[in-house]
Amino acid sequence: MEKHLYSLLAVFPTPNIEETAKYYNEIMGFRIVKYLDVKEPHICLYRDSTEIVLTQANNKKVFPNRELYGYGEDAYFITDNQEALQNEFISKGAKIVRPLHKTDYNNLEFVLEDIDGRWIAFGMKQK
Repeated sequence: MEKHLYSLLAVFPTPNIEETAKYYNEIMGFRIVKYLDVKEPHICLYRDSTEIVLTQANNKKVFPNRELYGYGEDAYFITDNQEALQNEFISKGAKIVRPLHKTDYNNLEFVLEDIDGRWIAFGMKQK
């Protein structure tokens, strides 16, 4: 079967895109590119081959999936170097809500909580 999907870009509405961008830069190592003087202001965050777009939310609070639906992360980044990434984030002050572990669906993953309360997972299926 021919491969048609190659990547996923996460879009995160946030009450304060500047503060959220600062967090993703300082704690998670994302590069910031601002597009604030456009019709739909946003900030793009880049790290390796991943991208997150921050948009200005109309709410003062982010409602993560676990609050809206009872469980679930808000984004899942595929990585094959979970331990090093978790250690990097911890050394920069990230709040790890689920330390590196093997899940019941056979992924090795960890989950952090970002500045807005989103749970972001980092992992990969184990062979």
